[in-house]
Amino acid sequence: MHATITLSGLSFTTADGHFIFDNIDAVFGPGLTGLVGRNGVGKTTLLKLIAGRITPTSGAVSVAGRLALFDQTVSPKAGETLADCFAIRAMLEMIEAASQGRASVETMDRIDWLAEEKAATALSRFDIAYPLTTPLSLLSGGELTRARLAALIYDAPDFILLDEPTNNLDAAGRSYLLDFLHCWRGGALVVSHDRELLEAMTEIVELTSLGMTRYGGNFSFYEREKAAELANREKRLGEAEREVRQASAAARQRAERKARSDAKGRKVRKRRDMPKMVLDGMKSQAEATEARQKALKDREAEKATEALAEARSHLEVIAPFSITLPPSGCAAGRRVLRADRLAGGYDVDAPLFRDLSFEMIGPERVAIEGRNGAGKSTLVCTLTGRLEPIAGTAEIAVPFALLDQTVSLLDGAESVRDNFRRINPDDDENACRAALARFRFRADDALKRVADLSGGELLRAGLAAAIGGSRPAQLLVLDEPTNNLDLESLATLEAGLNAYDGALLVISHDPVFLGRIGINTQIVLFGGGTVGRHNIASDPA
Repeated sequence: MHATITLSGLSFTTADGHFIFDNIDAVFGPGLTGLVGRNGVGKTTLLKLIAGRITPTSGAVSVAGRLALFDQTVSPKAGETLADCFAIRAMLEMIEAASQGRASVETMDRIDWLAEEKAATALSRFDIAYPLTTPLSLLSGGELTRARLAALIYDAPDFILLDEPTNNLDAAGRSYLLDFLHCWRGGALVVSHDRELLEAMTEIVELTSLGMTRYGGNFSFYEREKAAELANREKRLGEAEREVRQASAAARQRAERKARSDAKGRKVRKRRDMPKMVLDGMKSQAEATEARQKALKDREAEKATEALAEARSHLEVIAPFSITLPPSGCAAGRRVLRADRLAGGYDVDAPLFRDLSFEMIGPERVAIEGRNGAGKSTLVCTLTGRLEPIAGTAEIAVPFALLDQTVSLLDGAESVRDNFRRINPDDDENACRAALARFRFRADDALKRVADLSGGELLRAGLAAAIGGSRPAQLLVLDEPTNNLDLESLATLEAGLNAYDGALLVISHDPVFLGRIGINTQIVLFGGGTVGRHNIASDPA
């Protein structure tokens, strides 16, 4: 059946009174709808409301058909396997019991004999060939994402809700996702900052602090319409501000004329060359005329003020996200990091990489690249001491900060402010608040619990704690930092990292991002554990 999602007067406020959105009305049906908006505006919250994971403060969500939600972040539990990803572990156990003649008649009636085959077929669409008994802990972030997308196919819902589905996906994984969506005939509501993915949408819906606006067409169409709309609203705002200034100037002129008229009247009375009755009549007539003119001008000024308020109400007030970093002290000739014949992974007999030797000198900028499952995050864990190497050695010779994909640097139970003070004990309260303000955590926003932050807010909080203090790390290690940023924040992050004078070691599948932050060296992990080093700066191309 065709699923339909209807939002009626939907509003949501967090338990601590933080307003998210108010009185949203919308209908979503078959087709691909991209949901865009700045970080923290409530996109993920909206998907959770639709899926019934949380309850609205007011209003209602009505769903016709079966829904499936692809969460933005999922941490596998200990012992979970690919079968758990598809929620068929019990089914496979029943099939195993039946094959050994240990199943009851009632169990036999409940068995889906094609469950394993259907799951394997869904996995193959995303190029996953692991057995269903494979622990999820052995999958890379990209492989887990592809496996969870495959589970959506297996579940065969009528409507899918996708929250940043391209996070952690390499180029091949993104291609599989686009192919899947191209063939999808149900409804899809997709939260993403990935322009390539948004270009495949049939319509774009923008969520802002002002509400929800629907735009027909893909992302390019939305950008053109949005730019024209913004220009028109700014024009209306300028006109309204000009009318208010003119009304204010007219009021001053009236006051000045009245002051001159009153002064003239007082002079005439002092001369006593006219009867008092005539003088009183002239005064009354002047006052009546002045009152009528004032009432007219007051109405005009009131209309101008109302027009200004109306124009301002259609322009979202956005606090610019800018990053200012103090000097890190990373000397140009200093060795920052060294790996010597390094091998790493979780299986001694089959390392994900081996014989890796390289150095980072001074403020060098290095990207670790390779397809999903090649061992990029494992390499970062080995270099930073989170994982013991299988062979060889790794050493980081300067203070460093690691921002992994879950920003585990931060304690989710603590506030942004408390995390900053814990990580930067030398900074007092004033320095803490000033640093957090630079990362758009002002006043009460700094007191938000980390567990309640959106993905983009979480990265900003991690950056603030890692490099926003008075003594920033000399090496910043970033594992897929662009995953949860909106397009505007992504551009600002690029500008901020370009202002950072320390060394960068980055994992990212976004070639545009890597180019814009000045990556000059690539460490490429290939299949079978082999490694290649490529110096971009010396490449004549």
